[in-house]
Amino acid sequence: MSLTRREFLKLSGLSLAALAAGRLPAAAQSAGLLGRVTYDSSVFPQPRINLSSLRTLFRDELVQIEYALQPLTGPAYNPNWFKIAGGYVHSSFVQIVEEIHNIPVDAVPADGMLCRISVPISQPYTYSRQGGWQVQSQFLLYFDSMHWVTAKVDGPDGAPWYQITESWTNVQYYAKAEHLQPIPAQDLAPISPDVPAGQKRVEISLLAQQLTAYENGAVKLRVPISSGVRNTSATGLPTQTPTGTFNLYAKMPSQYMGDNRLTDTLGDRYLPGVPWACFFAEGGYAIHGAYWHNNFGAPMSKGCINMRPEHAAWLYRWVTPVSEPDQRQANGRGTQVVVS
Repeated sequence: MSLTRREFLKLSGLSLAALAAGRLPAAAQSAGLLGRVTYDSSVFPQPRINLSSLRTLFRDELVQIEYALQPLTGPAYNPNWFKIAGGYVHSSFVQIVEEIHNIPVDAVPADGMLCRISVPISQPYTYSRQGGWQVQSQFLLYFDSMHWVTAKVDGPDGAPWYQITESWTNVQYYAKAEHLQPIPAQDLAPISPDVPAGQKRVEISLLAQQLTAYENGAVKLRVPISSGVRNTSATGLPTQTPTGTFNLYAKMPSQYMGDNRLTDTLGDRYLPGVPWACFFAEGGYAIHGAYWHNNFGAPMSKGCINMRPEHAAWLYRWVTPVSEPDQRQANGRGTQVVVS
């Protein structure tokens, strides 16, 4: 039985506790999944990382996954492996993706609309009167990244394209409209809005690489995360996640990160459309979704807390400050976050 992304998200929302140890839901272990290689990865004859590699999967390759498994050989922090043609690949740098093509909207709302990239990879373009249409060569757009669409235009191929306005200095570029899936308002509505803000708390264990959300003292979410590595960034700033007690102070459903900033991933300079960012500490430290790796359970970032995008989406809707569906940024003293 194959599993669509929508079914996977629904299942994730119903069985988040089962994902506490990084386990894939039972239905997600079925055949027919598609993976995108986020960084070069080795294929092994057996699901063990200490064996000689058979071959290399290169970044942005798409691979058909026969099934997922969790062998006793681990590694314990992330025991998920994928069986593919000719061998096994560890899940750390294989993103589960789908190929969903969307019908373009008749008109983009005046305030814009939040959209998700729903194909494995989308090539953005830029446009100017002087140069016309040009390939955006600095970055690609990847599945599960989130973007604010601000206009609909006729693209370089004559088909409908969307104008995307990124969150930094109003930089604009364009992508095929069929590659962007509008997020309905009901999927952005706050979760448990009637629960007093003081009854919600987020605890992050750097030792366990785990995030737990409590509501009235009961666990609502417990999932693996990836915190900052013990290192120093190119700017000389420490990359480990700060510890202490904080309160969320800003939320953005789409946020540009990278360009050698503290909050980017270790290997990428540009990270457009980082999903579901919840900022908790001065210096740009945030809890957010990550589409550039699948190694949750191990430190991977330059200080932020990485989560699977579906988990980050749930958390974004649950924590305060409350964000309206069409709101690009919500500010205010929000949910307590304890990092230890």
